[in-house]
Amino acid sequence: MLTSNALANVLAQAPAAGGEGALMGMLPIVLMFVILYFLMIRPQMKRQKEHKNMVAALAKGDEVVTAGGILGKVVQVNDTYVSLEVSREGDKAVEVLVQKTAVQTVLPKGTIKAL
Repeated sequence: MLTSNALANVLAQAPAAGGEGALMGMLPIVLMFVILYFLMIRPQMKRQKEHKNMVAALAKGDEVVTAGGILGKVVQVNDTYVSLEVSREGDKAVEVLVQKTAVQTVLPKGTIKAL
């Protein structure tokens, strides 16, 4: 008689504990996604926004570095392309046409002395 009463009490309490246990089991996964968002996704979105603003603000005369490592002075800016002067010999200039998104960094004025 005592065994059946104890078994009935355990079975009556089992569903409540199981639902709470499942919620506690999901908590580490939810916390991992929150940490992933703040450590990886949010900073990447911030960098993308800063790069987009930098590319939009490109103007003639800016000195830039491209993703391929080319240093040059902006000669002309179009909607999708930028013309860079990478070398000058006398009155002849060597210009390269690159995509705006390939511009990685805008350097301070006077950084490139050779041009």
